Amino acid sequence: MTARLIWKDQGDERPRSERKGLRALERIFLLVGLLALDCFVWVNTSSVLYQAYEDWAFDQTLRGLTPSMGGFMSAEVGWWRTGGSDVASKAESSPGSLPAPGAPNDAAPALRSVIGRLEIPRLNLSVMVREGADEGTLSRAVGHIPGTALPGNIGNVGLAGHRDTFFRALRNIREDDAIDFETTHGAYRYIVKSTKIVTPRDVSVLEASGGENLTLVTCYPFYYVGSAPKRFIVRSAKVATIPLRAPQSGSARNAAF
Repeated sequence: MTARLIWKDQGDERPRSERKGLRALERIFLLVGLLALDCFVWVNTSSVLYQAYEDWAFDQTLRGLTPSMGGFMSAEVGWWRTGGSDVASKAESSPGSLPAPGAPNDAAPALRSVIGRLEIPRLNLSVMVREGADEGTLSRAVGHIPGTALPGNIGNVGLAGHRDTFFRALRNIREDDAIDFETTHGAYRYIVKSTKIVTPRDVSVLEASGGENLTLVTCYPFYYVGSAPKRFIVRSAKVATIPLRAPQSGSARNAAF
């Protein structure tokens, strides 16, 4: 007598409809993952492109020129061809050709209009600032909080930014760091006086306390997954009105994130 053993794959015992359902579920998860990746790439790419263009356009405005998308593309191509050198910028403009700072602007800017450029040299942070603190603004720039003072005026200038993009570098900020805020009306230097952590409802950090102050606001903790429960506050005071710098070519200088 010959004994024969027959092994059956347990997976084969699943109903065909169940196997089809699992394959369909796998495709759905794959599609959702690809869409999420595409959305992430698009949001970050659009932010980088927006910052690059507005940074260049701001420099053009300082030169007294009218920025255009065609001019931006031409400047970028020229910048890459020269290997990132600033020869083109030096040929077009010199520090003596920059306009003299005018009176500070105290008129409320239009929503989402560009106000200026914020820089923290030690942190290698350079980012454009526009009016508004809505998500549409904060996804592409640092936002000037409506109702707070404008640079060069008495009061507290409030700026908000995301902790995982433009204000990521604030995790390394410290007392006595210099912060420069350039506008078409003038450039102003602030020195960091303190940092603290508050709750989202503590709006007292935006109140004016005499003099000219600048307050940076971002979510905290910096590496928190999801909606962060706290706010990280950087308080600084104006120490000087500084000369407008000669504009630079290309967008490599813009390394906000």
